[in-house]
Amino acid sequence: MDSPARFKLTNLFWIGLALLGLGTGPLLLIVVAAELGLTSDPNPNPIGPGLLAFLTFWPAVILIVWGLVVSILRYRKAT
Repeated sequence: MDSPARFKLTNLFWIGLALLGLGTGPLLLIVVAAELGLTSDPNPNPIGPGLLAFLTFWPAVILIVWGLVVSILRYRKAT
């Protein structure tokens, strides 16, 4: 008997998720730290992490969506 097909996410999805976390993570950490009062400046202006988030957000979202679509199509083809 054949075992039922398993849904498996592609590497594109995982790369996109890692890119999203590494690209937006530093900016989010600075914002949360400022909100909690952990920084000396209550209104930080993190230009470097902001540019990193700007440059990585949409490519990461595109890779995540693309990886999900490919995974769903592979799963449907296998069943």
